[in-house]
Amino acid sequence: MCNKVLNNILLLILKNMRKLIFITVILPMVITCLYCQPEKEIRLLIRGDDIGSTHAANMGCIKSYREGIMRSVEIMVPCPWFMEAVSMLTDNPGLDVGVHITITSEWENIKWRPLTCAPSLTDDNGYFYPMIWPNKEFPEDRALKPQDWKIEEVEAEMRAQIEMAMNHLPRVSHLSCHMGCSDMDEKVRDVYEKLAREYKLDIDPADYAVEYFPIKEKGNTPEERIKNFVGALEKLEPGKTYLYVEHPAVASPEMEAVGHSGYTDVNNDRDMVTKVYTSEEVRQVIKDRGIRLISYADLKKLPSGR
Repeated sequence: MCNKVLNNILLLILKNMRKLIFITVILPMVITCLYCQPEKEIRLLIRGDDIGSTHAANMGCIKSYREGIMRSVEIMVPCPWFMEAVSMLTDNPGLDVGVHITITSEWENIKWRPLTCAPSLTDDNGYFYPMIWPNKEFPEDRALKPQDWKIEEVEAEMRAQIEMAMNHLPRVSHLSCHMGCSDMDEKVRDVYEKLAREYKLDIDPADYAVEYFPIKEKGNTPEERIKNFVGALEKLEPGKTYLYVEHPAVASPEMEAVGHSGYTDVNNDRDMVTKVYTSEEVRQVIKDRGIRLISYADLKKLPSGR
């Protein structure tokens, strides 16, 4: 009997010792890892825009995720290859998706229209205007801002694009703007921000002190671009979060036909983006430096203002 009681006492002591060790030694280590690690790690948000615009863009975006470093992609809902993009994204559930609000149609040989009845947002052919702001290549009659656009139509179109995307891709996490359309006017910005809050898609990198990726020039060849990208990776500082935005696509006859005045080498330019995003050299530097690739959805897990 005494031996049995003694054994029970010893077991109780051991159990309590384990608890004591956990509380005094292990738990503080866990807390340190959870709360201090973000101060040391480098976080990099690689974003790819314009999935849904062309088949080549769809292929480039998915390749940049599956074989590369891209973790967030922006979908253009009114565009002709939207449904293929939906299918591809459904097959790749780990890729974070944002709704790329689109109220312009910039390319010369491929066009898209609004989802809603929005005559104040369209040209004489019923397509979105090519540009938001006029420039030397696109005079005022080919830009949206100088037109007599209606804020009610802007809101209805933005809402329709958000709902279409969320209906097909419930995991959509955030909004972004094609060609900076939310900066067209203060009223447009207010509507954009209101809808982002309403649909719980209001992830703004500025709220998390995200900095732009420190690359000064891209380069004219795939080799130059990879070298310049690697050089920028080497400059990233611990404890910071960086954002890099580009437009992946794959070289194809389709992309050869895409372009507009002032930007005609779209095929080669966007194929090089995919080559950078999938570069083994780039991936190795990211691994060697311990850089954590994150998405917009991951930003929500960081303390605001970090």
